[in-house]
Amino acid sequence: MPSEKVLLEILNNRFTGIVEEMGYVIHRASFTVFVKETWDFDSALLTPEGEVFCYPRNIGVTNMLGIDMGPAVRCIDHLEPGDVIVTNDPHTTRGMCTHLPDIMLFKPLFFGGKLVCFAWCFVHSSDVGGLVPGSIAPTAYDRYQEGLTIPPTKLVKAGKLNDELLRIILANCRIPEQNWGDMKALLAALNIAERRIGQVVAQYGAESVESGIRGLMNYGEHRAREILRGIPDGEYRFADYIEVDFVTKYFVRINVRVVVEQGNLLLDFTGTDTQMRAAMNLPTYGRPNQWVVLGIVNFLRTSDRALPVNRGILRSVKVHIPEGTLLNPAPFVATGVRHTTGYRVSDAVLGALSQAAPERIPAAGAGQVAIVLYSHLDSRTGGYSVNVLQPMQGGCGGRPTKDGIDGVNFSAGSLRNVPTESIELEAPIVVNRYMLADKAAAGRYRGGSGVIFEFQSLAPNAIVTARGMDRFKLRPYGRKGAHPGSLGETLVNPGTAQETNIGKIDILKLNPGDVVRITAPGGAGYGDPLDRDPAMVLTDIENGFVSEVEAADVYGVSVANGRVDAAATKVLRERLTNHPSTEEFVFGPERMEYETRLPHAIQDLVAELLAAYPAATRQFLRDRLYARIEADAKLRSQPAAEIRRGLFALLEEAMAQGKSAMAAE
Repeated sequence: MPSEKVLLEILNNRFTGIVEEMGYVIHRASFTVFVKETWDFDSALLTPEGEVFCYPRNIGVTNMLGIDMGPAVRCIDHLEPGDVIVTNDPHTTRGMCTHLPDIMLFKPLFFGGKLVCFAWCFVHSSDVGGLVPGSIAPTAYDRYQEGLTIPPTKLVKAGKLNDELLRIILANCRIPEQNWGDMKALLAALNIAERRIGQVVAQYGAESVESGIRGLMNYGEHRAREILRGIPDGEYRFADYIEVDFVTKYFVRINVRVVVEQGNLLLDFTGTDTQMRAAMNLPTYGRPNQWVVLGIVNFLRTSDRALPVNRGILRSVKVHIPEGTLLNPAPFVATGVRHTTGYRVSDAVLGALSQAAPERIPAAGAGQVAIVLYSHLDSRTGGYSVNVLQPMQGGCGGRPTKDGIDGVNFSAGSLRNVPTESIELEAPIVVNRYMLADKAAAGRYRGGSGVIFEFQSLAPNAIVTARGMDRFKLRPYGRKGAHPGSLGETLVNPGTAQETNIGKIDILKLNPGDVVRITAPGGAGYGDPLDRDPAMVLTDIENGFVSEVEAADVYGVSVANGRVDAAATKVLRERLTNHPSTEEFVFGPERMEYETRLPHAIQDLVAELLAAYPAATRQFLRDRLYARIEADAKLRSQPAAEIRRGLFALLEEAMAQGKSAMAAE
């Protein structure tokens, strides 16, 4: 019999092979472009309590490690062999599901009459009903607009398909055949997992497998704590914003305090803004949801490439998320674009952590994945055709030792682009360009370039949605004196008399011949641009990211006749070093101007006062307060106690006006 450590390694490899085989089955057998091309799916093995004990390294979206299936399991009164449970409901699963298009299936695996583990998988469905084709619009204001909700329910009962439930699910979506095809791929993956786990149990015995599962979780916890002990103890604070400009002119702040103590982390989101009457809410129910811990998971996995990939690595991470906030909203709110908020949470957490470990964490990347979706009425079938065109990411932030990666954002790097040939085969469009943008944020290590995607629509009655667009008004933050990243942009009919800059896309209706050009944000730089190797600057010029004038003005590099002039470069850099840039974080002029009008101390106070009011009223009250603060310079200049009294009086006045209006009705 192998020693315990050897057996753990063997079992870990066997389990990893199983979850990755599940992923390849889903990839090969699925129907929708978003699954088979973009890879928005995942698979895992979970303990009987619902914690991930093995997770893929190389296939799927790879950002769901923090998922906890426990609440969903407890929704089912009785489990037996052959059962498969389906759900997409954020509320009953307490944040296991975070928006309705994520169709999740899990299957209990019994051996010798005993539950050994669960197999779990999901796909992002391209449509589950709701307000728009694709189900997600940023302006949706409750979850009932976002499609069909499925509480944890048996899709398969003891091996027999629940036809009644299946008919209900497929009757409430625009692409039933494709959705059923994707769900059958999930069922096939679960069956593969059951077969393979059976083989492992037959070889090593159920007791050894169960012990191995516990051992892997404990080993993951041990290794993670070792990594986190390398971070100096202390409290580190940071704030970042998402742009919810469809419903408010004020940015929505994500505020975090990261407390590090002897290998333990607390992520305290006190001061984060209220839930929004829009689809950016992230349902966590105050738990360490997979999106809340995404930045920590990425930090741990890149710190130790051999780290066991299981939820044990998160046992040392606790969270505090006040109710009624963007990250712990009421059950009825819309959550379709929660991934935008999740990526910004990661940016904020890593911004705080980078103050303790600056040599290990990059500058901010694009911080978005805008899923560009195109739908039209298919003249051949008379029904809807719904297709994902591209997951528009953007560039990574510059790293402490390397440039940022072009066109890919670290947090969502597992999503693949859709080949142009596949797009044009599936949808009536012509792709005019799909290329890197010709600019990159300056730094010792430059930011990754954003992406340009331009297409022409050929169909009548076409609708484009693009959930997840962000960083159109506030730039990704630069580090150690580097420049912040670039902003996103959307143009309709560029280069014509009808050119329109529409900003973020909510629901865009197109006529045949209309052209849409989307530019994703670029990542920020890391380190003083004057420290960049002149040879690397020359390469940037050759690649079109920097002009010779910019090379001289920003990098202090003189280029003549395609070569670096070393003597002139030395003179330029000596002159420019008279004005060194030493800022730890470089946010850009847009954020600086906003925080001049609404300083963090004011935002802290507003968040504290709003906590005493019903969550459903807080966005309205917040915007009223901010408008008054902006208009009243005298109020902003008063002592904190006077500002508090003034704001409290405004809140009471607004609430009284609301009650009077309701009484009049």
